[in-house]
Amino acid sequence: MRNFIWSVSIFLCGTVLSFSQTKSIEKGTYLSTNKGQKIKLNLLDDNKYELVFYSGDYEVKGDSLLFSKNTSAGTSFDLSFKVDKKAKNIKVKFSDPSYYSFYIGTQKGKGEVQYQRLSDIKTKVDPEWKKTDLDFEIEKADFLYLVYEEYGGKSNVTKYALPKDVSEISVTYELAALADLQISGFFDKQTNELKISEKSGVNPLVFVNQKDPQPVKKISKVLPLESQVVENWTYPGKESALLNENFGTGLAADSTTVVVEADSPTYSKYDFKLKVENNLKSALSSIKDANKKFLVVYADTKKSSAKADFDLFVKDQETQIGYNMYDKYNAAFDVYNFYLAGTNDKTWLKNNKITNEPSVIILNGAGDKLAVAKSDLSAQKYNFGYYGDLYLKIQRTDALISLNKMVKNKKPSDQDLIKSFNKAAVLESYYDWSAESNEGEVNSADFVLTKVSVDKKDVAQSWKKLIETHQKDAKPNMYLVETILKEIKNQGFTKQLFNEERVLNDTDFLAIDYILKHSEEIENNRTAFNSNELELHTLGNPISEVSTALQQNIYVSQNGVTGEMNKDKVNSVYKKIIASGKGNFDAYRNYFDYLGQMEDKDGSNATFLKEFNTYFDTTLAGGSPIEKLDAIFGGLDSGSAYSYDGWNVFKEYHSNLANSAAWIVVEKPQNSNYLKDAIKWSEYSLVVTKNNPYYLDTLAQLYYKDGQKQKAIETQTLAVKYLDTAVDQETAEEIKEVLSKMQNGTY
Repeated sequence: MRNFIWSVSIFLCGTVLSFSQTKSIEKGTYLSTNKGQKIKLNLLDDNKYELVFYSGDYEVKGDSLLFSKNTSAGTSFDLSFKVDKKAKNIKVKFSDPSYYSFYIGTQKGKGEVQYQRLSDIKTKVDPEWKKTDLDFEIEKADFLYLVYEEYGGKSNVTKYALPKDVSEISVTYELAALADLQISGFFDKQTNELKISEKSGVNPLVFVNQKDPQPVKKISKVLPLESQVVENWTYPGKESALLNENFGTGLAADSTTVVVEADSPTYSKYDFKLKVENNLKSALSSIKDANKKFLVVYADTKKSSAKADFDLFVKDQETQIGYNMYDKYNAAFDVYNFYLAGTNDKTWLKNNKITNEPSVIILNGAGDKLAVAKSDLSAQKYNFGYYGDLYLKIQRTDALISLNKMVKNKKPSDQDLIKSFNKAAVLESYYDWSAESNEGEVNSADFVLTKVSVDKKDVAQSWKKLIETHQKDAKPNMYLVETILKEIKNQGFTKQLFNEERVLNDTDFLAIDYILKHSEEIENNRTAFNSNELELHTLGNPISEVSTALQQNIYVSQNGVTGEMNKDKVNSVYKKIIASGKGNFDAYRNYFDYLGQMEDKDGSNATFLKEFNTYFDTTLAGGSPIEKLDAIFGGLDSGSAYSYDGWNVFKEYHSNLANSAAWIVVEKPQNSNYLKDAIKWSEYSLVVTKNNPYYLDTLAQLYYKDGQKQKAIETQTLAVKYLDTAVDQETAEEIKEVLSKMQNGTY
């Protein structure tokens, strides 16, 4: 609930109400269309007012108060296009992007969407933030995505089809004053209090009816001498709040000496320096151990001003990278080193067939040539950034070359092999860059990527051998762990290099055994692994990652991908997870989804019922259901979908799961031995979600089958009572028919 109150407080800080003097200000309701959302001002009798930020419809279901979503709230983008067939890139003008929560994405055909944060672009093209509007360029694309990331983690994503020859896009936006609330209420009969909460269900706002006796307000016994509102309050040595939030210098502010002008903000810039060596060997050595860093060699030996031009270029790169890093070093932006080739490098240039000058050559740490452009270095200025397409292309080319060398090497070192597989596995997203490599354009001023063909069978055999070799490891290799998890989730080297989705094979299950064996140590080490400032890792909880991979494997197999899913091995992995006692919510959720689709040979779903019964007895039963669920919800891994979807969705999942298990017992007579358990499950679903007609129908039929006929009729009567428009007509008629049969003894 704290987040809900805070979001309202933020809005209040930026809202000022004023009325000019008119002949008469009448009492009543005034509506504001401020930022796209209507806000109500009620002027009441006795000079009282109410400022209403949220209004809409509500529904009472038993003790629960449900709020309807305000569909009018949200973010709207207004676009206009200009067309020019000669334009190479697309110019974008984004009006006043003063918020940090806007993103722009482009998509070519069915490729991956490439996103950038507008604030990062702003920092790059307008480092001093002098302009109100943002002007920049993007590459030609088929689709444009505009995203506004709302407070609370939800984002509005809008997709647009771009005209064929679009040359300019103008974007304006209208930001909603307040986003949709996701709240619900519950009436506590013991205290006569209405409790409203958002998502988590904890720390609710508590309301009492105005008609009821109000609690006595505590009055302070000591009154202040004076109370006043002071703007820009400070004291000697106090850090300026504005300047200390990654926007300013971080220097101490003194009330008598520091003035902050709103129109002239100061932004932090890390004093970044590139490492420039005076010979090629040292330049290559400086990036040898960096996993995602490359060397840019500039060859222009005949030009007298080449050294001055190179130094100026390096200085400009240092400035841009420094702004991207803000106030401290960030390896994500330090992706290139630069070297100016001299007369001592003529033999190397000749051996690498660099006959044209000027030329720009990109190398990996092993000295492999990744790309060449017959161009001046300054012409490639905006290619050498973390967000550029060139970096993604170079990473992919490097991964292909490195892995190809390793699989063809009869005796590669273990660490080099792991590094090569990992390099390919952690590429950001798949895209077929070969279509844009300019291969064959000998005189191209654009970068031409080195082509390499990797044999898929050789890769598979090397990977299998690597996994087999590490089965007896006493401690996990975290880079191997990361590579395994990417691969089994169809995001790894197979997907990245060959654009293939596949069903889990024997090598994958052997790799999963490696993860399960070391799961505890992986979990203990993953925070440190992810926090390595010189590298970028996003390793999740190993158990959750494995269960997610198994779940994805079901979907892949159902979509006709080559290969047949090994159901016995999938089930075996789930059983290992559960038996180990490390089965978290995500593992159980995926396991139940899997079992729900895997019907037993006799059609009973007995395996599902057995496993759910164990989960229910050990995790859900006993004590307060809501408190137990809240404890589970609070302990969810940050990567869990339900940690984003919120408390209400999480709660509904469990009530639905309990009802589904109970309904299997209703539908299939061979499960009658679970009848007593099913009644407990069904009763639980109605404690968590009250007065649900579907759940009441399930419970009534279970009561009847258990011989509790009068109780069954009473419960089914409630099911009919709570039928509403949300229940489809066919189901509603079936529920009524069941009641009729129970009443006349023909059920």
